[in-house]
Amino acid sequence: MSNNYKLRKKLLSPSGDTLQETIDKIGMSQTELSVRMDKDKKNVNQIIKGKEAITEETAILLEKVLGIPAEFWLERERIYRQELKEIEMEERFEKYKDWERKFPTPEMERLGWIPAATTTADRTDRLIKYFGVANPESWYNIYENQKASAAFRMSLKSSSNPYSISAWLRRGEIQVKELSLRKFDRKKFKKSLERIKEIAYEHPQDFFKKTQEICAESGVALVHTPNIPKAAISGSFRWVYNRTIPLIQLSCRYKTNDHFWFTFFHEAGHLILHGKTDVFLEEAEGIRSDRKKEGEADKFARNFLISEKAFLEFTSKKVFTNESITEFSRANKMNSGIVVGRLQHDRFIRHAELNGHKIKIDIHAVS
Repeated sequence: MSNNYKLRKKLLSPSGDTLQETIDKIGMSQTELSVRMDKDKKNVNQIIKGKEAITEETAILLEKVLGIPAEFWLERERIYRQELKEIEMEERFEKYKDWERKFPTPEMERLGWIPAATTTADRTDRLIKYFGVANPESWYNIYENQKASAAFRMSLKSSSNPYSISAWLRRGEIQVKELSLRKFDRKKFKKSLERIKEIAYEHPQDFFKKTQEICAESGVALVHTPNIPKAAISGSFRWVYNRTIPLIQLSCRYKTNDHFWFTFFHEAGHLILHGKTDVFLEEAEGIRSDRKKEGEADKFARNFLISEKAFLEFTSKKVFTNESITEFSRANKMNSGIVVGRLQHDRFIRHAELNGHKIKIDIHAVS
């Protein structure tokens, strides 16, 4: 215990101080008080020294003996214990201050993920509650040491910033609780992707809400979680809550419809093609990904959005103009922005070309 905490505890006035002042004023000794209360003298002495709390029973006895309401003694005790608890909490969290400082707490507070705090102890306490852990050691066991495999099955130790990434991932899990989901039905979800593909083509203003509702009908959680500092992730797929709920978590990092829809169908591909024990983080720096499975998800997204046969036929002509892209998009019922994104990715055109087809996404509009 540091001298600062020792001094602060010493300066606190326990409820026993008030009790001692009261009996001194009326000329009553601790021995007499113990006899009148029918309590052991040692017990009364412990109360006066603050080593034992004033219980409801003791407060009632004090009211009978001293004529001071029981509520007064209980409130006096509550204030003292609260002040003592706050000092002890600060003392306990002092050793965790380096852990707390590694999180982007100002941004998390701004976004409303955690309540605003003014002290290290408060911020540490709120981070602990946010992650649903007892202490930072538990956080390390989940996100770095993989001791809680049922909760998270990937170590973030090698990532560029495990603190920000874990905060982003945890937010997705919290958002799932806000959704009304049916029991997961794989066949139903796979079938519903055709409806979602139509939404991708038309891209209405409420595209995210509609997609989220369709996913929920088959028990799939779809959430939007904005990026935070040092967690530049475009999307994630994993099973949460004891592997009962498949979670697709998107950030809308690039703020255009082509990136959004490709990422969505990429994560949907992981759900359809891969198992419950996998965790997929897209573009998380430092995380080793399963290249084979990522390639499979890429292929699923590409072919689902645009028929491979139709795309090969279109690109073989090597005529990429506003008119040809619009015509191809309408014929294949796929948004022209997504077509341009595919052409850019496959290097048929430069990334600076034909971007007028892409639709800008307002990150707040889809939250």
